[in-house]
Amino acid sequence: MNRPRTFTGTYTAIVTPFRDGAVAYDELKKLVNFQIRGGISGLVPVGTTGESPTVSHEEHLDVIRCTIETARGRVPIIAGTGSNSTREAIDMTRAADEAGADGFLLVAPYYNRPTQEGLYRHFAEIAGITNKPIVLYSIPGRCGIEISVKVIERLRAKFPHVAHIKEAGGSVDRVDQIVAALGNDMTVLSGDDSLTLPFMAVGAKGVISVASNLLPKEVSRLVSLALAGDYAKARALHRRLYPVFKTIFIESNPAPIKLAMAEAGIIGSPEVRPPLCELTDASRETLRATLKAFAR
Repeated sequence: MNRPRTFTGTYTAIVTPFRDGAVAYDELKKLVNFQIRGGISGLVPVGTTGESPTVSHEEHLDVIRCTIETARGRVPIIAGTGSNSTREAIDMTRAADEAGADGFLLVAPYYNRPTQEGLYRHFAEIAGITNKPIVLYSIPGRCGIEISVKVIERLRAKFPHVAHIKEAGGSVDRVDQIVAALGNDMTVLSGDDSLTLPFMAVGAKGVISVASNLLPKEVSRLVSLALAGDYAKARALHRRLYPVFKTIFIESNPAPIKLAMAEAGIIGSPEVRPPLCELTDASRETLRATLKAFAR
């Protein structure tokens, strides 16, 4: 596969399957193949949905390597290599680059909450060690900070391969601001399934999706319709998917999506790592009812 320079379409932020506390690599391989058969555009291993905070460094890289090896060049792999430690993010990005990743998802540093100048320097140092595409990841609800449009502009001006952003701030206005400032120089990908269609209506080019773990064909279809400008059909599909989009976040991601996948037979267990835990009985029943209604 020729390495893509621009990522558009549906990229699945794949879960990391566990069995008895360990990564279930056999199930990960099956999941990768399930996703590719479902028509997704690419895969994003070890993002938040892949439980990156609680896998070890060794597991983190092994999951990336397993995903790359299983995909065999059939779809691009955007490796989650972000950290709140610049040095750690550089090391992880370099290792994923050597493993053959096609690009890198870099979340804004969390907890230490740097200034916007600190954010710029963080991403600039990482961008300096690779020429493969970098996807910035702005999710202020988890990180406590937003990557400003000004910082995005500065990074794009200096590093042509910093040309994507996963936008998970929940604001159509924010997508408008990025598109107005950078146009086609910056590809915006939705970070929220329920906002994919509204974001695409103002210029986003796809999604890094949680829901596509369970429904790769349906989410890919939604994005393809929007990219083709067929918003009537896209709206109808969005309305059908919307209850699923909302309910898979009824508790902390990825516990709900893992339960849904396990009950659908896509993975063998809904197991998550502490401090995450299984869903409450009430949430479990709500999720099951939503999925049953969707399947009708």
